[in-house]
Amino acid sequence: MHHRSATILSLFTMALLLGGCKVGRYFIYNFADTNDHRKFPARPLPASPTPVPYPQAAVEHVPGPIMAQGRETTFDTFLEEHHTVAFLVVRRDTIVYERYFQGYGPDRIHTSFSMAKSVTSMLIGCAIADGLIHGVDQPLTDFVPELGNNGFGGVTVEHLLQMTSGLKFNESYSDPFGDAATFYYGRRLYRDMARMRTERPPGVQFEYQSGSSQLLGLVLERALRRAGDQRTVTAYANDKLWAPLGMEFPASWSIDRKQGGIEKTFCCINAPARDFAKLGSLYLHRGNWHGRQLVPAQWVARSTTPDTTAGGAPFYRYQWWLPSAEGDFMARGILGQYIYVDPARELVMVRLGTKVGRVDWGAFFRQLANDRP
Repeated sequence: MHHRSATILSLFTMALLLGGCKVGRYFIYNFADTNDHRKFPARPLPASPTPVPYPQAAVEHVPGPIMAQGRETTFDTFLEEHHTVAFLVVRRDTIVYERYFQGYGPDRIHTSFSMAKSVTSMLIGCAIADGLIHGVDQPLTDFVPELGNNGFGGVTVEHLLQMTSGLKFNESYSDPFGDAATFYYGRRLYRDMARMRTERPPGVQFEYQSGSSQLLGLVLERALRRAGDQRTVTAYANDKLWAPLGMEFPASWSIDRKQGGIEKTFCCINAPARDFAKLGSLYLHRGNWHGRQLVPAQWVARSTTPDTTAGGAPFYRYQWWLPSAEGDFMARGILGQYIYVDPARELVMVRLGTKVGRVDWGAFFRQLANDRP
């Protein structure tokens, strides 16, 4: 007991001493939380000057009862009991079901966590269309030459998109000294990226790594600078996606530090459920929104079609998860954040939560889609 108390005291003391550094912030904040957007500096994603709200169905469609743990419960109760704070079903661009829990509402901001990876992929597709990036085969070192001596000589933009870069990266958020914690809590992302190394050749093995997604953000930033464009990644996202999609509410993208920071492109877009749903609706329509092609249709198709060549996984493509063989796809965050898209049924679903809640949400969405008329 004495040893355990001493350990706790040591950790607490270290947190106080290191409060200004990444490890200190890890112990102070403890674990990733859905209100983390309040802890980190961010760049604003304003509501669109011409917001386009979803229409609401004249008759709400409430899904039927759910069997869970040997008992039947209403759909609303099931969501609430499994740590959901927002659940949205959009069919044919109309909200047919919308619920909020734990004080949330339509304008309540929620951290995206790794759903931001899918948005980063959208922006890479836009950058290729804009000629800022030549294509997915372009080497990473064209943009980040300082990584050439760290084993990245053969790594391309596609390797980063496919999570097949061979990067050496510890994805654990529970290790305060690990790479994920460094990227999430740290304030020196440029320095931390410059120190990255590879541990295997690219194009050999899929390994989910936030470091690859953060490098995509650096590629995008460098591509803008090379073109003489001084926009930040956030400003580019606003111009290419947020404003033309008619986002209803103010949002933001967290950065590592107030002065001269870079967007955390692996994790941290902060927005309400309805505006997250718009991103799904955009891809449901193959990148076209009300007659305007925001993301190339070919990019959308390529990003959501499995490719198992060169180490690719059948369930993942270009920063999107592919939960079944039925053409559906989704963005996913660590605490159970989802944007789910089923093009065949013209469905978009958003689930935001404080925990995953011991639910296979990918299978849940698939079943819910199959049950719809």
